[in-house]
Amino acid sequence: MAPTLLVQTISSVVAASTPLVFAGLGETLTEKAGVTNLSLDGTILLSAMTAFAVAYLSGSLLLGILAAMLVGALIALLVAWGSIALKQNQVAIGFVLTLLCADLSSFLGRPFVRIPGPSVPHLPIPGLVAIPVVGPILFNHNLLVYLSFALAIGVWLWIGHTRQGLVLRSVGERPESAYARGVNVHRTRYLYTLLGGALVGLAGATYSLSVKLGWSHRHTAGEGWIALAIVIFGGWSPWRVVLGAYFFGALKSLGSLMQPAFPDVPTQVFQAAPFALMIVVLVLASGDLKERLLALMHPRMRRLLSGMVRAGPPAALGKPFEPD
Repeated sequence: MAPTLLVQTISSVVAASTPLVFAGLGETLTEKAGVTNLSLDGTILLSAMTAFAVAYLSGSLLLGILAAMLVGALIALLVAWGSIALKQNQVAIGFVLTLLCADLSSFLGRPFVRIPGPSVPHLPIPGLVAIPVVGPILFNHNLLVYLSFALAIGVWLWIGHTRQGLVLRSVGERPESAYARGVNVHRTRYLYTLLGGALVGLAGATYSLSVKLGWSHRHTAGEGWIALAIVIFGGWSPWRVVLGAYFFGALKSLGSLMQPAFPDVPTQVFQAAPFALMIVVLVLASGDLKERLLALMHPRMRRLLSGMVRAGPPAALGKPFEPD
C-alpha cells in the first residue's frame, strides 16, 4: 500500500471511529460510577435519528447535536432511576430500553429516511495539517473529531488525576466507604449516568451528521453493542477504550480493503468479520485463557501485556447501594 493511501486510510479510520470513542468514554464514566447502561444500541439509534431530524427541520447543526445529547441523557436517567430509586435490575432495564428506542427510531424517523440533510463541515487546522504524516491523520477532520481527541484526554485526566475522579472511582469500587466519607453515592451515580448518556447521544449525532450521513431504518444497529464490548476490552481505562474504538475501526476498514481482493467471498463475510474478531479478542483478554496465554510468553512481553489487560470491572458495578 502506497504511503499516501496508508495515511488516508488511517485518517478515515480515525474519523469513522469517533462515535465509538464518544460512546465508549460515556459508558466508561457510567460504569466507573457503578451503573451499567445496556441501552447503548437503542440510544445511539434514537439519538442519531433525533440529531438528523432536528438539524434538518431547524437548519442548525448545534440544535441537532444538543437534542441528541438530551435524548441520550434522558434514556440514561431512566436506567439510573429504575435501578437506584425503583431497585430494579439495571441489565433488564437497559435491554428493554434498547428494544424500545430502536423501534421508536424507526417509527419516528420514517419521514426522514434517505433524504439529503445537513452535515458537520470539514475543518482542517491551518499549519498543523501540513505536518508530514501526522497532520493529515489528526488535523484534517471536523470539529467533532477534534472534540473526541480533547474528550479522551479530559476523561483520562478527570478519572485518574483529580479529586473528583477519585470520588467517582470510590463510588464504583466501594460505595460504602465513599458514603462513610460524606459522598452522596446516589447523586454521584445519577450525575455520571446522565453525563455518560449524553456522550452516547453525541455518538448518535456524530453518526448521522458526520460519519454515516442521513437517516435510514436501523441506521447504526450493532454499534452500541460494540461500544459496550470496547469498554470491557479496554478494561474500563479511558485510553484503552479509545484504542479499542480505533482498533475496531481499523478492522472494519481492513474488511473493506480486502473485499476487492477476494471477489468470490460473500460480502457479508467481510461485514461480519470485525464483530467476530472483537469477540475473539474479548475471549483472549479475559478469564483463565488470558492467564494461560500470558504464562507461555517471554517475561518481558508478559509484563507488558499483563499491564495492558489486568484492569477489571469496578467492584460495585451493577450492585445496588443502600445507605445504613
